[in-house]
Amino acid sequence: MSSLRTRGPGRAGQYLALLAYLAFLALPFLWLISTAFKPARELGSLHPTWIPEEPTLANFRQVFDEQPLLQAAANSLIAALGAALTAVAIATPMAYVMARHRSRLSAAATGWVVVSQAFPFVLVIIPLFLVLKNLHLINTLSGLILVYVVWSLPFALWMLTGYVRAVPAELEEAAAVDGAGRLRTLVSVTAPLLAPGIVATALFAFITAWNEFFFALVLLKTPEKQTLPVVLTHFLGAEGVADLGPLAAAAFLATLPSLVVFAIIQKRITGGMLAGAVKS
Repeated sequence: MSSLRTRGPGRAGQYLALLAYLAFLALPFLWLISTAFKPARELGSLHPTWIPEEPTLANFRQVFDEQPLLQAAANSLIAALGAALTAVAIATPMAYVMARHRSRLSAAATGWVVVSQAFPFVLVIIPLFLVLKNLHLINTLSGLILVYVVWSLPFALWMLTGYVRAVPAELEEAAAVDGAGRLRTLVSVTAPLLAPGIVATALFAFITAWNEFFFALVLLKTPEKQTLPVVLTHFLGAEGVADLGPLAAAAFLATLPSLVVFAIIQKRITGGMLAGAVKS
């Protein structure tokens, strides 16, 4: 009885902490949406309000009139999808080998994952620029995708290795006893159980590439090749004064794709880890 009493306040505290965290995440986004629909007069008010008094779409019209937002969104989508799919395609077999065949090589790969995440962008941008220049990949989306794959591959490999280790090896052994070959075991038994991990890893790589700014700023020169984060900086004046209305509208539009992608595949991430684990 006493345990139930202590569990109640503890669980209530957890819910309060969760609500506080959700509010911490949601309030800036809600304020961004509010700013995107406010006219210039309300943006300069000394007493700002959450709900626009005179909602307007003028900021969105200005965004599309002044900047090639659709082209930038297409460039970001190509770079993010290309990086996510390539990183997952490379990391999945590597993660399986590292998880199932532990050796000095897998230990060295794990160390590489940890060390690579400690490198700041500024430290690698000059040699990276020189390498891409020699490969004639400067100012190309292919070069940017290559950079994103290399940058996200270590963390993708680390994530997928953990998912592979969570899949019981006994399932593969049972399939082998039933006469299934290695390839069929991987396709029919292991792959379905890894699907949530693969989707989660691909989502991580996609969002990382979609939001990345520094590499895109340095490697892409012409306006036709620039991605959304770079185009957003065009709404800052020469003295660093932001055009708040259009900037908020453009930032809101840039945030929508990642939210839509997450909403579509979030069930795939949270469910189905043991789908197909029961022998029929």
